[in-house]
Amino acid sequence: MLTKKQKNLLLFINKKLRSSGVSPSYEEMKQSLNLKSKSGIHRLISALEERGFIKRLAHKARALEVIKLPETASANDIYNSFSPSVIKGGLDEVNINSDDMEVPVLGKIAAGTPVEAIQNEVSRIPLPSNLEKNGDYFGLKVQGDSMIEAGINEGDTVIIKKN
Repeated sequence: MLTKKQKNLLLFINKKLRSSGVSPSYEEMKQSLNLKSKSGIHRLISALEERGFIKRLAHKARALEVIKLPETASANDIYNSFSPSVIKGGLDEVNINSDDMEVPVLGKIAAGTPVEAIQNEVSRIPLPSNLEKNGDYFGLKVQGDSMIEAGINEGDTVIIKKN
């Protein structure tokens, strides 16, 4: 379990590493958390290292490696630039025409803990009318809850266009 400041610092370090490939300086970390001294940053980094979230490389300046992120971090926290495009499918509507194209549901996709990728047709669902009909589509059942922030819940079916 992390404190709020530890979590914020860990996410800031992760964001900086992803965007620039270099760990932030103590000064940058101090400013991001609105702390008055760098010794507070040192204590937070030591606590994160003790808990196994980060690793410091000895005898190197600005050499931090994020080992793991907190379970409570959302996809938006981790990937910061992530902005999903959610397609309103209309699968719950009853008005399915006989000329609607159906797509196979080929299994599950992990949204959290990885699942084994097995490709076999489980069922078929109608392709929503607002999607273009030219293309090769398939569906996957979402297993896990890491995409909740994007509006994709466990048990939803996502439709993917092969390209």
